[in-house]
Amino acid sequence: MNLASLVEGHDADQRALYGGERWHTWGDVRARAAAVAAGLSELGMHPGDRVAIVWPTSVDFVVAYLGVLAAGAVAVPLNPLSPAAELERELTVVEPRAALVGAPEPLVGARRAGVPVVVAATALLGGDATPQDPVTTHWEEFASPASRPPGAAHLTPEPRDDHDLAALLFTSGTAGDPKAAMLTHGNLAANLRQMLRIDDIVRGDDVALVALPLFHVFGLNVALGLALATGAGLVLEERFDAVATLRQVSELGVTTLVGVPTMFAAWAEAGSVDEGTGGLLGSVRRAISGAAALDPDVAASFEARFGVPVWQGYGLTEASPAVSTSLGTGRHRPGSVGRPLPGVEVSVVDDTGQHVLDGDPGEIWVRGPNVFAGYWRDEAASRAVVDADGWLHTGDIGLIGEDGDLFVVERSKDLVIVSGFNVFPAEVERIVAEVPGVAEAVVVGRPDPVTGEAVEVVVVAEPGSQVTADDVRSYCAAHLARYKCPTTVRFEDDLPRGLVGKALRRELRQRAP
Repeated sequence: MNLASLVEGHDADQRALYGGERWHTWGDVRARAAAVAAGLSELGMHPGDRVAIVWPTSVDFVVAYLGVLAAGAVAVPLNPLSPAAELERELTVVEPRAALVGAPEPLVGARRAGVPVVVAATALLGGDATPQDPVTTHWEEFASPASRPPGAAHLTPEPRDDHDLAALLFTSGTAGDPKAAMLTHGNLAANLRQMLRIDDIVRGDDVALVALPLFHVFGLNVALGLALATGAGLVLEERFDAVATLRQVSELGVTTLVGVPTMFAAWAEAGSVDEGTGGLLGSVRRAISGAAALDPDVAASFEARFGVPVWQGYGLTEASPAVSTSLGTGRHRPGSVGRPLPGVEVSVVDDTGQHVLDGDPGEIWVRGPNVFAGYWRDEAASRAVVDADGWLHTGDIGLIGEDGDLFVVERSKDLVIVSGFNVFPAEVERIVAEVPGVAEAVVVGRPDPVTGEAVEVVVVAEPGSQVTADDVRSYCAAHLARYKCPTTVRFEDDLPRGLVGKALRRELRQRAP
């Protein structure tokens, strides 16, 4: 089935998305998505073509996503805050035939990458001015039902099979630079069905607050996907602000919070909002944390302040993303990410692929219809991560407790996880190595009380170089998304190395910052 068909049965007058200080109904959303799908067809898009969506968390993003899927195209959500240089690299990899953009940097990146069709928010094109080049179209008109024939206002998704691609999402992969993970309509739909088999996880009468980036799979297929599947309302916040979102919860009757650990930490520590702060979350019945490990102290502080327990889970982009959750287990175990979702197999294995005993650590393997179709145009990397029996080798080290709960012990990859976002060291190291005066660079993760981990780069300067930490930070800021940029730059005369000459990250982590 086409994933866009999830919204076909919702009452047209039912509230769907809150954005721009008002509720938009499912009828509004379907009509605008239908206009986008029709517009893409008019521009010559065909089923299977890639269409980049580079938009902040907003009603416009959801309309764009549904419209792209309905047209049978492949959605490529990208970070709208990434520098143009990074967006250009990602766009060049996936070669989209069109890009829908709502921020300045994506517009520059799309043009540099030579994307044939760019549909941009009018504000980016100078108000009512003529588009800056012949292939650019105004979004406000493009997504308006009034700009299409009357019949085009009805959302009629193109037929898609389970194996057809629905989205390409950039992730760290198993080695080298980030790769585009191929998620099919069947993958995403299967994971939604798996999550919905958890009793009372989300209901149609729920209202969920989402201040997550929708280009990230947690926001895309957990927060947004569950709302699309159930008809629950979504309060969309482009930028997270702890105090402002607490007010939104109270004013709009939010029943479900979906966030990453840094958000729950900020809520727990937020200053006074108004009298009776502890009652602000009186309408909330579910608080769900994902994308990164939740510090038990943060969970305890949040529950102590608001009286709402935080349930957490485990997942990864390649699993569409949810693998396990503590929801439905009826208990909170510090450090546990709960049990596998119904329909998801999890095995913890040793270096030979044999099951380890409960309580012993090993690599987490995952199997199920939610496991992705591989990496875009990288068969070798795909074969390395999904074996012939369909097991996804996550690279994460975990163990199964005596009661069947899953615990994630550490990442065997060299990933640094910043506020739930994966940062692959090789990508950052390549950029830092371009800085004049840098001979070598190695990235490691450092614990951070706010973001979970922070990026530290250890630099060896060329002899006689005057390169500074500010030089490195400034160059990274111009070429990498903000969460990938190093917060600490440390200079060393040389690097510790193993027998084959590879820099030893573990030893660098152990050295005093």
